[in-house]
Amino acid sequence: MKKRNAENGVMLVVSGPAGVGKGTVCDEVARVRRDIFLSVSATSRPPRKGEVEGAHYYFKSQARFEEMIQNGELLEYNRYVNGSYYGTPAAPVAARLASGGSVILEIDVAGGGQVKQRLPETVMVFVVPPSFRELEKRLRGRATESEEDIAARLKRSREEFELAATYDYLIINDAVEHAAAKLISIIDAEKCRRSRCLGSIREQILNNMEE
Repeated sequence: MKKRNAENGVMLVVSGPAGVGKGTVCDEVARVRRDIFLSVSATSRPPRKGEVEGAHYYFKSQARFEEMIQNGELLEYNRYVNGSYYGTPAAPVAARLASGGSVILEIDVAGGGQVKQRLPETVMVFVVPPSFRELEKRLRGRATESEEDIAARLKRSREEFELAATYDYLIINDAVEHAAAKLISIIDAEKCRRSRCLGSIREQILNNMEE
C-alpha cells in the first residue's frame, strides 16, 4: 500500500473472541456512518448459497489466492484446517482510504498482528464481553455448536484476551448501540491525531494567510 497522507481515512482492525458480537457492532457502525466501510475478505472456498461476489467475499481459486500471497496483494491471510485460505486484499482497502473513507477490518488476532506489522499506523480495537459468563450465554444462545465446541471457543477466548493488551483500545460490548458509538468515537478522535492532520492543517492555515 502507498504511504497514507492526512486526507486519508483511518484504518482499524477490530478483533475479539467468537460470540462477543464484534460483527454486529461493525455492521451497526457501517449502517449509521456512510464514510466508514467494512473490508471484504477473499477466500479460496467455493461460494455458499446466497453469497454474493464482492459483498460477502471475493471468491478466488486456490491457485489465484496463492498467487496473491506471492505478489504481496494481501494485508493478511491464513489457511484453516479445512484447507481454505482467507485473507484481506490490499487494493480495495487502499482505494477506500485514499478516497477519505475509513475502513474496518474485522479479523482475528493473528490477522490483526500481520496487518499491524505491515502498516504500523493501523488502529487496533479489541471487543470484549461484559463477562465470560455472558460470553458463554451468547455462544449457547446461537444454538449452532456442541458442548465440546463451546468449551473450545471459551478456552480460545481466554487465550485471545491475553493479547488484548497489545491493542490500542478496548470496547466492552454490553449493548450494540453503545459499543458502536464508542467505535465511531475512536475513528473520529483518530482523525484529529496530530500525526495525521498537522501537515494539512498547517498548509491550510498558511495558504489562508497568504490570501
